Amino acid sequence: MEFGIYSFGDVNIDPVGTPGIDSLRVSPEQQLSQTLERIKLADAAGLDYFGLGEHHRPDYAISAPATVLAAAASVTQNIRLGSAVTVLSTEDPVRVFQQFATIDLLSHGRAELVAGRGSFTESFPLFGANLADYDTLYAEKLELLLALNDSDRVTWSGRFRAPLENARILPRPVGTATKPGKLDIWIATGGNPESSVRAGILGLPISYAIIGGYPERFAPLFELYRRAAAQSGHDVRQLKTAVAGPGFIGATSQQAREDFFPYWMSSMARISKERGFATPNRASYNDMTGPRGAIFAGSANEVADKIIATHGHLGNDRVGLQMDWSGVPQPILMQSIELFATEVAPQVRAALGVPVSV
Repeated sequence: MEFGIYSFGDVNIDPVGTPGIDSLRVSPEQQLSQTLERIKLADAAGLDYFGLGEHHRPDYAISAPATVLAAAASVTQNIRLGSAVTVLSTEDPVRVFQQFATIDLLSHGRAELVAGRGSFTESFPLFGANLADYDTLYAEKLELLLALNDSDRVTWSGRFRAPLENARILPRPVGTATKPGKLDIWIATGGNPESSVRAGILGLPISYAIIGGYPERFAPLFELYRRAAAQSGHDVRQLKTAVAGPGFIGATSQQAREDFFPYWMSSMARISKERGFATPNRASYNDMTGPRGAIFAGSANEVADKIIATHGHLGNDRVGLQMDWSGVPQPILMQSIELFATEVAPQVRAALGVPVSV
């Protein structure tokens, strides 16, 4: 089992500040500095992965995760560094490949590229893409990205960018022990069955964002992914699966849940209003932080128990927690990262009989 953290660089209005005064908890400049501090701590504490998401909104500081990951590569030693996610539909796959190959070189083979369609759509008008092409854009650009990863010379043509004729794409990544010279490319999904099938057919690792409901309900999607992979001739045992969702660890269950609630609630209320969903409340939060819910918030023992239970349902190889919703204050966030690495991870590894990752 691998343990990671991911972040969007939240700079939302402080939900526990002075009543009636809208103020950012931190500026974008401060958020980026604090993000690097968290990545350094996660590396030193022995976590396996840190991911940064791409957004083009005023409530998030990170629109260019590759740039921040390159900075992180220079101040870390062991932790894997990746996107969470790269919105491939509105990116140029050639440039994305070059950026992450560069990160891989800077980090000596620790880069991951997690490709997704994104849960927000601001990048479509920003980069001149038509939202009506949502699915076809992603499929075509993923095809090109994988072709670039397979060979340093590519001949390719499609609908949404100029063709390539025996084009040499440099630099080339270090890669991993099992895939030397190749980027580690994942597929990310919020639970779309077609994405599970696509990742399985392509033989790519997959990360499921589970931010609500009950993780056990994703078991059919995990099975769909593994079945598609097996039917396509891939060794399912070699394909990694991940669960990504909200989480926060405190010294006690009550402290963790009370500390995390206003920040989680602030983000969820804003997103629910934008998308026309029912606004969550304290009762739904309490349910989601319970033994079956999707929020991994509580004491180290509780979070470890929930990760173990989730693994029993899904058989996932990695769990990634988003801890900094709406700008959770840095001191308690750093404490949560430390507890995740030093108390939660060892318990889970011992229970599952998993050796420490290297």
